[in-house]
Amino acid sequence: MDIDLKQIRELMRAMKQMDVSELEIEGQEQRIFLRRGGDAPTQVVTAAPLMHAGPATLPPPPPAAPVPSAAPPPAPAAPAEDPADVAYITSPFVGTFYRAPSPDAAPFTDVGARISKGTVLCIVEAMKLMNEIESEISGEIVEILVENGKPVEFGDKLFKVKQG
Repeated sequence: MDIDLKQIRELMRAMKQMDVSELEIEGQEQRIFLRRGGDAPTQVVTAAPLMHAGPATLPPPPPAAPVPSAAPPPAPAAPAEDPADVAYITSPFVGTFYRAPSPDAAPFTDVGARISKGTVLCIVEAMKLMNEIESEISGEIVEILVENGKPVEFGDKLFKVKQG
């Protein structure tokens, strides 16, 4: 079971989104225990590779040292209000944003493109599933707000669209 930092971050986001306080995953060689509580950051504890010498019980995981929290980011300046005819297309779930169906293919859409309801705009990969995101509005793409291959959260703005 090889789990990388990206997978752990995705698990932590899913835990927060689904309001899960603890998660334990155990494989043949690794054990991962995630715990979150209140406003405290999620804690990650990974055990060293397990040695199997016969029937034995695993010791309880060591207590997790609290993760120091970073200083809160400065308050953002008040955003300028968008005109009434501007709308945003948002991510329906946590995953990875892709502008094209494959690395060597052309993007689904670009800035300035006219779109209509049902137009495929991008893919959000979640849990190894490629989910095509379709437009629910008609208009013109004004801005693509996420870089290709970057992680997105539920509700993140993906596209800025001028309706009409």
